[in-house]
Amino acid sequence: MSSDRHNLLKAWIAAILWLIVIAIESSALLSAHNTSRILYPLLHFLFGLDWERFHHWHFYIRKTGHVVGYAILSILLFRAWRATLPAMSTTKWTLRWATIALLGTAFVASMDEWHQSFIPSRTGRWQDVVLDTCAALAAQVLIFLWWKSLGKNTPSTTWDRTRKAS
Repeated sequence: MSSDRHNLLKAWIAAILWLIVIAIESSALLSAHNTSRILYPLLHFLFGLDWERFHHWHFYIRKTGHVVGYAILSILLFRAWRATLPAMSTTKWTLRWATIALLGTAFVASMDEWHQSFIPSRTGRWQDVVLDTCAALAAQVLIFLWWKSLGKNTPSTTWDRTRKAS
């Protein structure tokens, strides 16, 4: 197998495995009730949190999970699309890859919340779709800044290329 095909396969396997993780997290198994049964005794033991304070922190822990999980998905989708749709040069970042990764993440977030709306112990919230999409956008901005900070492999956008051609 060629190196390019190997990298393509690795990139998509990572993204698909992360999609499976998100699907598992979307199940009743990881509802707020079930995660509180694990987290409350742990945080009560470690920090002496009472139920009232735990309930407040539990909300933020779960939302942090959304942000981290969907930022990772966005990064993995960016990597997969970069391997699938190579640029004409040695460009490490394009607006095309970032946009497809962002839209893909927003689609998965929408389907995840829609799926949760059918599970009695879960809720499907449009606010979570917005949170997840914002996390994906932040991840794409960080990727852009990362490649830009590396210097000679500066990011290129389709707009930049068409502007230089004129």
